[in-house]
Amino acid sequence: MNNEPVNKYFGTPMSEWIARVPNELGVDAVGLWQIIPVGADHFGLSGAELEDFSRRCIVALLEKGAVPVRPAPSPIFWEPDSAYQGSHEDIARQVVDEWKSNKLVPDHDGLWFCLPGDCTA
Repeated sequence: MNNEPVNKYFGTPMSEWIARVPNELGVDAVGLWQIIPVGADHFGLSGAELEDFSRRCIVALLEKGAVPVRPAPSPIFWEPDSAYQGSHEDIARQVVDEWKSNKLVPDHDGLWFCLPGDCTA
């Protein structure tokens, strides 16, 4: 029997949900504010489980080619955030560590991930 959490609204297993997160990149950027609340509310995660879910979602986005960005007051709208460096795991760990230390708030004006062609003019 599989004890993997299932999305309480859609019935989707967590691993499948994580694998689908990058699919949004073809339509729009994906914000950290979309990842963390889904883990907490839809899957009932908290603590280390929520951190792991968030890290895995970020890694999935990075593996698809997304880069960390922030909203910018320019015609392009997105500005790459070069503060995050290293492997996909390193970047995901940095983001989760910042969020855990309350230095990074998962809101609409916070950190997002988008494909490079969608982030620049």
